[in-house]
Amino acid sequence: MTADPGDRCGTLIAIGGAEDREQELEVLSRVFSYTPDASEEVTVIATASGVPEEILPVYEEAFQRIGASKVHCLPLRERQDAADPTNIELVQRSGVVFFTGGDQLRLTSVLGGSEMLKAIRSHYARGGVIAGTSAGAVAQSTTMIYNGGAADALHKGAVKMSSGLGFVEGIIIDSHFLERGRFTRLMEVGATNPEYLGVGLGEDAAVIIHRNRVLEAIGTGHVIIVDTRDLASSNIADLAMGEAVAIENVVMHALISGHGFDIDARRYLVPDALQTKMQGYE
Repeated sequence: MTADPGDRCGTLIAIGGAEDREQELEVLSRVFSYTPDASEEVTVIATASGVPEEILPVYEEAFQRIGASKVHCLPLRERQDAADPTNIELVQRSGVVFFTGGDQLRLTSVLGGSEMLKAIRSHYARGGVIAGTSAGAVAQSTTMIYNGGAADALHKGAVKMSSGLGFVEGIIIDSHFLERGRFTRLMEVGATNPEYLGVGLGEDAAVIIHRNRVLEAIGTGHVIIVDTRDLASSNIADLAMGEAVAIENVVMHALISGHGFDIDARRYLVPDALQTKMQGYE
């Protein structure tokens, strides 16, 4: 199940990882700025993390510095945790639900089909904020990458895909994009299904995915768009698994803070154009 785009009243933010959590807190402050007036509480879900006991206090302190009235820290290690009414009630009270980094398959395997995920979707539909970093960003789309080394990508089958949490359709998100050289991962995804728009998030960079399906870049890093919709040719259908992929006519864009991209129109938006496009949607 995915959220109905027509019901999306909240704000979705995907962060590329390694965001500043100790100094200026630029990206996290922007996340908190979208908190509905009714609640300044934040729930941090560390299901994806292998070390929740280490990462949860870091986010608790960061969101308290920004102005959260309460920060609820949920490790959510088992599916039973995702069915616990107490945990679900904390999400329902919060203005922001934040997913930490780690392993996106751990995140989807614990939350998929759960009462907790239903509550988070309801929170989103009511105007709440959903944000996530690294694995917590990658898992936001309907289909997600869960494995595939950059050095092996552009060989058929090297990039592994699975179902994500379903908050946004038509895009594939990748994190630590520039720092780990992951261009080829999104190029292979585009060769397999050119309709997907690839969104590569650099570290300390993020995109706000607005209700009108416009991306807005924020943070100090870059957001890379990999657009294969007008792909001219590819040999991927004729290859055996592991063979090298050829792709013709991949379009890429590099966004910085204040720039945007229209997902459906496939159009880059300079700051003035972004502001015009967003009139009435914020």
